[in-house]
Amino acid sequence: MSTATGRVRGAAATPGLAGTLLVVVTGSIMSVLDITIVNVAVHPLAVAFGAPLATVQWVATGYTLALVAVVPAAAWVMDRFGARRAYLTALVLFTLGSVLASLAWSIETLVLFRVLQGLGGGLLMPVGMAMVIRTAQRERMGRAMAMLGIPVLVGPVSGPVLGGWLIDAASWHWIFLVNLPVGAVALLLAARLLPPSEPRPARRLDVPGLLMLSPGLALLIYGLSTGGERGDLAAPGVLLPAVAGLLLCAAFVVRGLTARDPLLRLRLFRERTFAAGLATMTLFPCGYFGSMLLTPMYYQTVRDLGATQAGLLGAPLAVAVGVSMQVATRRIDRVSPRLVVVSGIALAVLGLSSFTALLGPDTSYWWLCAAMMLMGAGVGMVMMPVSTAATRNLPADDVPSGSTLLNIVSQVGTSLGTALLPVVLASAVKSAASTAGTASAASAAGAAGTVSMVDAAGRAGAFQHTYWWAVALLALAALPALLLPSRRPGHLPAPSPNPPNPPNPPATPVTS
Repeated sequence: MSTATGRVRGAAATPGLAGTLLVVVTGSIMSVLDITIVNVAVHPLAVAFGAPLATVQWVATGYTLALVAVVPAAAWVMDRFGARRAYLTALVLFTLGSVLASLAWSIETLVLFRVLQGLGGGLLMPVGMAMVIRTAQRERMGRAMAMLGIPVLVGPVSGPVLGGWLIDAASWHWIFLVNLPVGAVALLLAARLLPPSEPRPARRLDVPGLLMLSPGLALLIYGLSTGGERGDLAAPGVLLPAVAGLLLCAAFVVRGLTARDPLLRLRLFRERTFAAGLATMTLFPCGYFGSMLLTPMYYQTVRDLGATQAGLLGAPLAVAVGVSMQVATRRIDRVSPRLVVVSGIALAVLGLSSFTALLGPDTSYWWLCAAMMLMGAGVGMVMMPVSTAATRNLPADDVPSGSTLLNIVSQVGTSLGTALLPVVLASAVKSAASTAGTASAASAAGAAGTVSMVDAAGRAGAFQHTYWWAVALLALAALPALLLPSRRPGHLPAPSPNPPNPPNPPATPVTS
């Protein structure tokens, strides 16, 4: 812990920032580890509870839906109760939900307690990011945000290994109980180190806006997730919730532009840098996380590897992302954000293109891992640097809305990618099955079933076709990234003074 504290202190010299970073990084590591651990425990949970996989999947889906439902309220919660209280509450909810989940006596109660966890998890990142942005000096923002990238390095590498070991050596209960000591440490650190944050002048909660955006996001992501699992985005059970969610989100945008006290300050979209950052953080995660969903499937269905082996082959990518993110996000304080991010996108496109071109039934794992590490180096130059550039010059009163909007668009982009690419894969596999003369069986089996009906070369070809879609999505992210500032941060104009209670401007159309 002392080593971590020293690294945090080196990130910035702002009073209170070192303690805030230590608390937020600890909480984020707990959250990221939990997600990666639970993802590898779906099958063991199905065996333990004697439940079908489709039902057990709600252990992850319920958490995600609760998370996206509570994120829109994060900005108001910070203003109403103060960021410190909001973060402490989030830690308590997450840790309590973890303990209760470990005591679950049925799959239904496990899903219920995971929803409680999600309510806490949905506040951890936007509130934590807002506290760091408010505390860090403008010229040291990149160093501070780089520390927030540590969980991205730790979680994906250690989560699957830790989860597998806990299940094999102990029981499924420990994949949730492991959060108890980490949560207790995070709570103690938060109580001692987080600086006091007084509630800001109270503004009424935009209840109609919340009732539009929270269920709208939940329905949209549920529809997308279900479509990805079924390999069909046009099924009524997929299309109806997704369309309903889109309509609710559209209604929220209309209200956000006209309400006196909107839930989120959508006028931030008029700021070119912020709007460009949000657009980039929609498209890039769409391609990146969508491709990451395909990779273990390729290793398991084309190369006949086990889940543990597939997870280990993903470790070099995670290490490359984490290391690159630490370097690039620190450099964003001294160089052009546009140069860093666009270069990162180009590197990620080159790496994923190389991986896709090499893809086959017997390609050397060394070459595949090398291509993925190249992609990871590019990814690390995009995700956190974009967030840093987009939020650097936000006035203090706009930070809660800004960090909340960043988390929302990233979640939507991720869900879109993980829904779209499995559908593309299912279509490609069906085409390969038709060529192989098993079209009728393929039509009845769905995406998961058809993969096993095609020979290894056909499977590899289907994955290759789908990966090119991911490459295109990554490349598209370069378009909004070109609108990021071309000058280094020291040459940017200082943020305008912010009155304690700024009035809302008259409603205007959203522009970039």
